[in-house]
Amino acid sequence: MNSDAGRLMLLDTASMYFRAFFGAPEAPAPDGTNVNAVRGMLSYISQLVDQYRPTHLVCCWDEDWRPGWRVELLPTYKAHRVVEAVPAGPDVEEVPDPLEAQLPIILDVLAAYGIAVVGAPEHEADDVIGTLATDAGMPVDVVTGDRDLFQLVDDDAGVRVLYIGKGVGRHERVDESWVLEKYGVAARQYADFATLRGDPSDGLPGVKGVGEKTAATLLQRFGDLPSLVAAAGDPASDLAPGPRGKIKEAADYLLVAPKVVAVVRDLDLPRGDALALPSAPADPDALDALVERWGLGSPAERLTKVLAG
Repeated sequence: MNSDAGRLMLLDTASMYFRAFFGAPEAPAPDGTNVNAVRGMLSYISQLVDQYRPTHLVCCWDEDWRPGWRVELLPTYKAHRVVEAVPAGPDVEEVPDPLEAQLPIILDVLAAYGIAVVGAPEHEADDVIGTLATDAGMPVDVVTGDRDLFQLVDDDAGVRVLYIGKGVGRHERVDESWVLEKYGVAARQYADFATLRGDPSDGLPGVKGVGEKTAATLLQRFGDLPSLVAAAGDPASDLAPGPRGKIKEAADYLLVAPKVVAVVRDLDLPRGDALALPSAPADPDALDALVERWGLGSPAERLTKVLAG
């Protein structure tokens, strides 16, 4: 990790535009279309760039929000969010129509600015973030409201999470000590911790009867999930009968869930200059047209000013 090479900021874009849509009042464009998520995204990027001054920035995109390979491993994965199953393509996620209509506008505006948008077929934005955060060659800030990405936190590699669970303006800087203090596990243990605890919002059942405190205690004692599973199957281990039984009963789940929870870190994605943050809009004429059509004057002006430094 070389701080002289700059700083990379990776945005969990969906986490941010959902937050903008649900957290702000409607903002009608001249034709009446609600563009609150578009305006919110521009404002969020302005805030973050102004505060942290990254040299590189990527809006990481869900090409497939519920990849089939994850569903094959764990059919309950995000199943409660599906509004339409598509045999030949990605399932359709439950997204409010007024937000769905804004996503192409967000992409058009980002393209006019020249801000990198990166996705990968059959993968979520989390996997794009995991890949770009690995061996980035510079410090990395991951902006997300998704706790699963705490597994990427690595002080030695300069990777931290700017957690927007309480809002972009009230985000928390998550490093290894933060994870340890909050959950009682090391950041490298977080994926195993999340697997044991489960997460209803992602359709992860977890191990029945194992909550956060028990999960943390078990990982403190046994180090990682494979060692814990091995201890549960070893009559000579000192694992108590209660947790032993729970781990053994969840054997099928624990065989597949770690692969679902772990973010992919080895996708073939662009790097380097392709991810550089522009200092001015790449296509000023296109941006002017979008600003006029959608009534984006104030947030667009601010972002242009922030990018200019």
